[in-house]
Amino acid sequence: MGNRELLKKNLKSRSFRLNLLFFVIFCLFTLLIIRLGLVQIVFGESYSKEVSRLDATVVSLPAPRGKMYDRHGQVIVDNEGMDAVAFSEEPGMTTEDKIEVTRKLAKLLSLEKESYKERDLKDYWLAAYPDEAEKLLKEKELSLTGKEQYALQIERVPETALKEIEEKELEEAIIYKRMTSGYMYEIQTIKSEGLTLEEMATVSENLSYLPGVEIITDWNRIYPFGEMLKPVLGSVTTAKQGILEERSNYYLSRGYSRNDRVGKSYLEYQYEELLHPNKGQKKYVTDRSGNVVDEVIVSEGSRGMDLRLSINADLQKEVEKILEEEIRDAKAGKGNNLLDRAFVVMMHPYTGEVYSIAGKMINQENRSELLDYSVGAFASQYEMGSTVKGATVLAGYQTGAIKHGSYFYDSPIYLAGAKPKSSWKNFGSLNDLKALEVSSNVYMFHTVMKMAGVNYVAKAPISVQQEDYTRLRNIYKQFGLGVSTGVDLPNEATGFQGVPDNPGLLLDMAIGQYDTYTPLQMAQYVSAIANGGMRVKPHLVASVHEPISEQGLGPVVQNIETEVLNRVLNTDEDLARVREGFYRVVNGSNGTAKGSFTMDVSGKTGTAQTYYYGPDRSKWGQATYNLTFVGYYPSENPKVAFSVVVPWASNDKHPVNKRIANRVAEAFIKYEEQRAIEIPTNVEGEEALLTEAQ
Repeated sequence: MGNRELLKKNLKSRSFRLNLLFFVIFCLFTLLIIRLGLVQIVFGESYSKEVSRLDATVVSLPAPRGKMYDRHGQVIVDNEGMDAVAFSEEPGMTTEDKIEVTRKLAKLLSLEKESYKERDLKDYWLAAYPDEAEKLLKEKELSLTGKEQYALQIERVPETALKEIEEKELEEAIIYKRMTSGYMYEIQTIKSEGLTLEEMATVSENLSYLPGVEIITDWNRIYPFGEMLKPVLGSVTTAKQGILEERSNYYLSRGYSRNDRVGKSYLEYQYEELLHPNKGQKKYVTDRSGNVVDEVIVSEGSRGMDLRLSINADLQKEVEKILEEEIRDAKAGKGNNLLDRAFVVMMHPYTGEVYSIAGKMINQENRSELLDYSVGAFASQYEMGSTVKGATVLAGYQTGAIKHGSYFYDSPIYLAGAKPKSSWKNFGSLNDLKALEVSSNVYMFHTVMKMAGVNYVAKAPISVQQEDYTRLRNIYKQFGLGVSTGVDLPNEATGFQGVPDNPGLLLDMAIGQYDTYTPLQMAQYVSAIANGGMRVKPHLVASVHEPISEQGLGPVVQNIETEVLNRVLNTDEDLARVREGFYRVVNGSNGTAKGSFTMDVSGKTGTAQTYYYGPDRSKWGQATYNLTFVGYYPSENPKVAFSVVVPWASNDKHPVNKRIANRVAEAFIKYEEQRAIEIPTNVEGEEALLTEAQ
């Protein structure tokens, strides 16, 4: 009996577990049926659409470029949002659809005439009149590829058709050109500049009838300081222009679109890859038939990197004002009818940071107006006169032609078959320091004749070889004269080297009246003397910053380090000797700049006898003077080095160069001295710069 009861108990337990299993399976099937019902009945339509979506097209949206700030955080170049009518080809659009949109937009927008090519008119005609375009092909040509057929049609578009487009449909042709100027699905700006509120409202009201057209926010550059330094800051292409054609492969290989705005000159061009924005993105989702079923903003985009310039905006503004006032004053002087420009470059002699780079030039069409010609400070060159004599004396030291304290007798030099060459007065016996103080030409003549191995005898011929010019030029290059300064700007001039045809020209070169140099080269040259012999690379960008939404500079991405290009091959004693000479120019009893400065400046004056070769060709060849000055402040451990260049004065008596120099030094003291960078100890390539300079 015990075994039978145990068996019954086991059977009953198994039956219960089987029933429980069947119940669980029943519940699972019930849940599955309910789920299937929900999928098919409740969410079926939605899921069906999701399944039918096959493609997603992403287009780019405009975003602002990076800003530019001055060295103290003032915005110099900013962005301003502006509404724009834009077009991006929707998936599935045909040529006929685009022509229809083109014609509707032409009725809603007023476009200014712009340059166009005959090919633009032909492309529009072939798209707008497909039936007539087809008749341009012969029957046997219908078997050619589409590309081959199109090439034949382009050649055969009738001239009468093009004239009719120019007369009646030019706006349509221009709009069609803008709509199709980029890759498929790229956003093309149809009109932004000059878009009126009425036009924007009208287009907005008709967007449902204008597939692919939308109102977007485009961006334009604005300048809080007006025209100040605008040429050097550079310009940006318009949406119509897009990328620079000559560099299209470069831009396209870096992910640019054809209609992207890019920097086309100077700082905007030089730092394009940093300033270029991270564009926003919009995604179009299409179904199997190519119909757009959804639009999604993937990213709003962000502006490009911000640049902090080394320029002091307040100082720059003051320097430009000084130039304008002094040019007008000099022009008012008797006979100064050819003087039409002046330049100033101010830089930190140890770091190369450019505080101010200014140029003003009289507008030849409206002579009461002065234009910004700041680019001329590094892109135009002039004979600089006696300001180069510091380099000539140092060349004499380098080659052993003269020593510290060497004497020459200053009286006219007589070369066979040439006019006498002399200083502005006969100084008699003088040494190197006195020669710099009084600006003796004859001392420099004897120095370079010694360098060339010439034993001077009055009225006897002298023998000077091409290598003598090369030797002197190579020493000048150590200071930056006649070579690229390395500044972070494109299109820098390096000066003009004359081709000598008589020995006396070597003497002219020694006093700055033969080869030509730029105002920026002169600032680099005097910096090398001021800082103890380092040719420092000048630069206008001090640091790169991440963009932030608030006003002001974001975190630093990169600091532009000081770069020493070369060490001048003179001893510390040589350079100190020339600095003593420069001090005497301003402070000595016979200095050529005595009484010209209200602060502790050392420097060198210059007057180059030259000929006018400016914009008024009718005056070419007239005798003129270039008035110059190079200097630094203060004389010990200077905080700023500067050059002043005033070409084509009618006489050498007007002190315009010294007046400008004094006023810009005063402006530096007012706007920058208390903020000026201390002499750095981390100069790349020369750890001993500070010690050597002091």
